[in-house]
Amino acid sequence: MNLLLVGASGLVGSHVLKLALQDSRISNLVAPSRRALSVHAKLHNPLVDFDNLPMDADWWQGIDAVICTLGTTMKVAGSKAMFYRVDHDYPLAFSQIAQRHGTPTYVLNSAIGADASSRFFYNQVKGTLEQDLAALGFRSFTAVRPGVIGGQRSEFRFGESILVRILGVLNPVLPRRWRINPAAHIAHALLESAVNPVAGIHVISADRLA
Repeated sequence: MNLLLVGASGLVGSHVLKLALQDSRISNLVAPSRRALSVHAKLHNPLVDFDNLPMDADWWQGIDAVICTLGTTMKVAGSKAMFYRVDHDYPLAFSQIAQRHGTPTYVLNSAIGADASSRFFYNQVKGTLEQDLAALGFRSFTAVRPGVIGGQRSEFRFGESILVRILGVLNPVLPRRWRINPAAHIAHALLESAVNPVAGIHVISADRLA
């Protein structure tokens, strides 16, 4: 199958990239990014401006599924407006163009607590994106909702690192919903949802990713 991966340089995205390149079911992997990724025989890595996506580029053709792992933090984004652009507008733009080119399946790395009506801005943005993607009418749309993600990030997140350590100690006694979700587990769920799509709208909750 032909897969398009958005957000390949992030923690979860890099795990999806590795799994997809090793997976014999994936014949062609398109991973648009701002900076070049490592070279691989079945990887096509177009360098793009996410604010001006090339709507008619040939690499949109024949894509069977999109996996989107794009995301940032308020600290990195610098403002609510920029956070919304990265976590909502960019994933939605990719989905709209992919659907226009006939892609039937979209799989999103979302977050636990995603809710468009939430009082918390982060959860509200994630929930609004899920809502907007579901409304597009993909044959199969899956939102994977991890909790605290375990793994080595390229950038240091102090608060998250402390929480990961605490949850690591408590992991054996915590309900599965609140346990650390390893990035590799999330990536596996995303890839399987793309390779084996089920018609309709689906949610994979954090307790299934522990």
